[in-house]
Amino acid sequence: MNMTASSTQTHNKPADNIAFTDDVINSESWSVEDSAQLYGVRNWGAGFFDVAESGDVVVTLTINGKNVAVPLADIVTGMAERGLHMPAVLRIENVLDQRIKQLNDAFNNAIKAAHYQAPYRGVFPIKVNQQCHVIEEIADFGRAYHHGFEAGSKAELIIALTQIKDHRSLIICNGYKDSEFVELGLYARDMGINCVFVLETVSELPIILSASERLGIEPVLGVRIKSTVVVDGHWNKDSGDRSIFGLSTSALVDVVEQLKAADKMHCLQLLHCHLGSQIPNIRNIRSGVLEACQFYVGLIDEGAPMGYLDLGGGLAVDYEGSNSTSCHSMNYQLDEYCVNIVETIADCLDPLDIEHPVIVTESGRATVAYSSMLLFNVLDVRDHKPGPLPDVLPEDSHELIKNLMICLKSLSLKNFQECYNDALYYRDEMRELFRRGQSSLRNRAMAENICLAVLEKIAALLPQVDRVPPEMANLPELLSDIYYGNFSLFQSLPDIWAIDQILPIMPIQRLNEQPTREAILADITCDCDGKIDKFSINQQIRSTLPLHPLIDGEDYNIGVFLVGAYQETLGDLHNLFGDTNVVSVRIDENGDFEFIHEFQGDSIADVLSYVEYEPKRLLEQFRRTAEQAVKEKRITVAKRQKILKAFKDSLLGYTYFEHE
Repeated sequence: MNMTASSTQTHNKPADNIAFTDDVINSESWSVEDSAQLYGVRNWGAGFFDVAESGDVVVTLTINGKNVAVPLADIVTGMAERGLHMPAVLRIENVLDQRIKQLNDAFNNAIKAAHYQAPYRGVFPIKVNQQCHVIEEIADFGRAYHHGFEAGSKAELIIALTQIKDHRSLIICNGYKDSEFVELGLYARDMGINCVFVLETVSELPIILSASERLGIEPVLGVRIKSTVVVDGHWNKDSGDRSIFGLSTSALVDVVEQLKAADKMHCLQLLHCHLGSQIPNIRNIRSGVLEACQFYVGLIDEGAPMGYLDLGGGLAVDYEGSNSTSCHSMNYQLDEYCVNIVETIADCLDPLDIEHPVIVTESGRATVAYSSMLLFNVLDVRDHKPGPLPDVLPEDSHELIKNLMICLKSLSLKNFQECYNDALYYRDEMRELFRRGQSSLRNRAMAENICLAVLEKIAALLPQVDRVPPEMANLPELLSDIYYGNFSLFQSLPDIWAIDQILPIMPIQRLNEQPTREAILADITCDCDGKIDKFSINQQIRSTLPLHPLIDGEDYNIGVFLVGAYQETLGDLHNLFGDTNVVSVRIDENGDFEFIHEFQGDSIADVLSYVEYEPKRLLEQFRRTAEQAVKEKRITVAKRQKILKAFKDSLLGYTYFEHE
């Protein structure tokens, strides 16, 4: 059932947003295969997620040669039994391990096939996900592959130095470096840790050389060059000449001159070239590698020994599952990415008889994105179904209401455009009368209900129309429900709000049922920006998400997938919603799972302390208020105790909605 877009152009064109127009959605017999195709799980899931016959989303892994599939709903049940309620971030440690293995195996296979004469060394950029247990897992599992870390600050360098497990692994020091940063890295080298300083600016070189002379420890240096290749994708404006990082060609020559003057050219061993983040087009990557190789050759000609070629990040994640050059997708696979890099380097250097360098990449997004997901429950739904309508209107009904009812009853494929225009006109006229105080509240409600019924009936007819009028293209959005989710967009999914990131979103259960409602998602931050209204559905970007009607007494849980990169570290405290509960599980070959780590989300006291309130002082201030109420005989002492207990319980409680 895997499908790819027939062309980039057809994919990138926004969908007409007409509800359920695809043939698969109109099928009378709904199946889990239909759900899998609708939500694209097999396209963006990279083999880690699927839909089972039970209608559950499952994590799919191969462990010790056995294929296992674990329903997310079972893990959610286990979380609830342990007091870890929605919303929560769920990490699957096996998925993170598998991504590290896939990345290293793909490069090693490409190296072997091309008879390349140097190894691959991956480094994980800590900024992509600084969470302790993510970094620990990368260090532990990555040790067998000599997988290292990239540190862009002193704090990240401290993390790397404490977590690195193997001295053949690299620590790449990017970012601006002061004397303290440099001294720490030099001491690491003295202890045998393979720490490389990458020069971002010419001004960093004297700081490093001065600290080196003072401590008597020679550094290993790299230079970050500014590539002129402009890449596709969301971050393309930061690539090429507009990149804010990297040395210009003249600045690079200045560095070479200073190193020669200090007799330190032998320290220059690495070239760093970062093209950009989430690069969707493989041609950009090949062009960038080609240019980087020429800089590498130039530095060897200047007398630098070199030995490492660091191509930075850029390996994309197909968030849409469209296999296209859309900024949220990618038109290549991991194996192709690795082969392109290895072959390009070899083709450039072999004719010059230059030894192959160790290939380094800083793939962060592609390493951790798949391993984490945000799970949340739906608290409420505001539907846009018309209210009950009478079969026959009372004789004294307003003329506008009678006209609306005529539109509804006479509507057909032949006159739907006319009925659309008339219904909106009559409704707006009634609204104007209401504003002037010339119509009652009930008249307005009846007019809007009938108009809504007309619009729903038109929307149902549109799939039979050869050409949908442009003014009706937004009908599904206009008629869509609002599903209120128990989460904060700003805290847990900041990229959706900040850069319009598309993330895969789907219900994790009931996928053997047809989703009959179109919805947008709203969070609980009481902010008009706290909503999600762009979704990748059946390889098209749509403004609504197909969902199921809620069932009384049953939780309806939704998963936002591929959130392991950046989302866990960029969140803020909008409305003082704190970190969610976090769970890490490990799945075994029998399909059983173990809760490895459990972290309770922030309490209200926690988040208040982050913004400089002292919970003990707040409790004392409230105690005084309650005591004053006792003094004024508004409440009894016994009532005061109950109130104080409720206040204290709230301070210690979860910042999100809690079911009783």
